[in-house]
Amino acid sequence: MDREHRLKRLRFRAWHRGTKEADLLIGGFFDANGESWNDEEITLFEAMMEEQDVDIMAWAMGTAEVPARYQGTIITALKTLTYIPIAR
Repeated sequence: MDREHRLKRLRFRAWHRGTKEADLLIGGFFDANGESWNDEEITLFEAMMEEQDVDIMAWAMGTAEVPARYQGTIITALKTLTYIPIAR
């Protein structure tokens, strides 16, 4: 599968998680960062999309320990939470 197809597939998966909160957090994160990922990071994010939304959200908010296999640049960027639009 080529890079463009993988990213398109991941974007859909990131924005269709099952809850609005997860869609905003994970989909917003993908939109802000996905295009800049290398193949290794895309593969890691693909694996992360198999995890439960509550776990991914807990890792992002720092309320649960991040498994060693996901620690690195992607989870660090996910934890910033600056990619989520907040109406003021």
